[in-house]
Amino acid sequence: MISPKFFVDKLGELGIDFFAGVPDSLLKNICAYISDNMDEQHNIIAANEGGAVGLAAGYHLATGRVGCVYMQNSGEGNVINPLASLTDKEVYNIPVLLLIGWRGRPGAHDEPQHVKQGKITTGLLNTMGINYDVLSKDEEMAAKQIEKAVEIMNRTNEVYALVVEKDTFETHVLQNVEKNDLVMSREEAIAAVASAMDACDAAVGTTGMISRELFEYRERAGEGHERDFLTVGAMGHASQIALGIAMMKPERRVWCFDGDGASIMHMGSMAIVSSKCPVNYVHVIFNNGAHDSVGGQPTVGLRIDFPAVAKAVGYKYALSVDDRAGLDEALSSINGMEGPVLLEVKVKKGNRKDLGRPTTTPMQNKEALMEFLKK
Repeated sequence: MISPKFFVDKLGELGIDFFAGVPDSLLKNICAYISDNMDEQHNIIAANEGGAVGLAAGYHLATGRVGCVYMQNSGEGNVINPLASLTDKEVYNIPVLLLIGWRGRPGAHDEPQHVKQGKITTGLLNTMGINYDVLSKDEEMAAKQIEKAVEIMNRTNEVYALVVEKDTFETHVLQNVEKNDLVMSREEAIAAVASAMDACDAAVGTTGMISRELFEYRERAGEGHERDFLTVGAMGHASQIALGIAMMKPERRVWCFDGDGASIMHMGSMAIVSSKCPVNYVHVIFNNGAHDSVGGQPTVGLRIDFPAVAKAVGYKYALSVDDRAGLDEALSSINGMEGPVLLEVKVKKGNRKDLGRPTTTPMQNKEALMEFLKK
C-alpha cells in the first residue's frame, strides 16, 4: 500500500499542493492526511465535486499551477459539466488532477448503488477524453504514474485522472477533528422524528448513515419499512425526491430526513421546495458538521444558519433544536404547522460501530413504498 505522506509529498515535489473535493470512503486515509497537513487555503472540502473542479480552475487561473480534486466515482456525475465545458482542451484547456475512488469496481463486491457507477467509471473518462491510470499500490510504480500525470498536464494543460482501488492507501486516522459540545446522537434524534410520524406519513432518507439508522429504528420498533424511501445513492437529492412525492400525494405528510453535507451539496433545492408551497412537507436536517459516512471529514454545516436560509427562500416555518427536550417540543409544534417546514436538529458526530445496513434491496424498497403510497 501507499503511504498518504508519500503520495502528498510526491505531488508537492512536482508542484501540486492545492486540494479540493468531497471526501470518499476509499480515499478516507488520504483525505484525512490532507486535512491534517494542509491549511484551509490549500484544502477545501467543497459543496460538491463540480464545485471542486471550479475551485481548481480558479486556482490555476490565479497561479498557473495544477490543483488536485478528490472524489468518489459517484461524483463523476457532478463533474461532467465543468470538465466538458470549462476545463476541456476545446474550451479553456485547464489542467486538473482528479483523484477518484473506484467504488463498485467490476469483480469486487460492493453496495448496490455503486455497481453501475463502478462499471462506467473508466468509460466516462474515456468518453470525455481524459487520460488516466489506475493508481498502483506499489510506491515506486505509483511515483512513476504521478510523474507521468504531471508531465502530461504540464505539457498539454489537459485534465488527468488517477483512479484509486480499495486498500490503496495505508491507514491514517484523522487527527484534526472539529469537536462540538452537542449531546444528542443522530440515531436518537432519528428515532424521535420517526416515532412522531403518523401512520400514513412517508419519509425519504438521504444517503449514508441517516437511511441506515432509520432502517435500524424500524427494525427495533418492529415496524415495516414500506413508509420509507432509503436513498442509498444520489447524494443531495433526497429533498427533491420527497418534494416529488409530496406534490403528487398532497393528502400525506412527507418527511425528508436530510444531512448537513447532503443539504449543502445542492442547497438550491430548498428554493425549489419553497416555490411549490407543499403544505405537507417537513424537511429535517440532522446537522453534525461532518461527512460521517466517509471518515468524519468536516462540513461547514455548523457554521450555517439553516433556519435563516430556509426562511429566506420561503419556507413557512423554520426551527432549530440541539437537545431532546427541544426536539420533542418542536415535533409537537410541527403537527399544527403547514409546510414547507424546516427542522434543523443539531447532533453530535459519530455512529454505532455495529450499525447495520438495510436488508432489503433498493428495488424491494421502491416497490414497497409505491404500494404504500397507492393505499
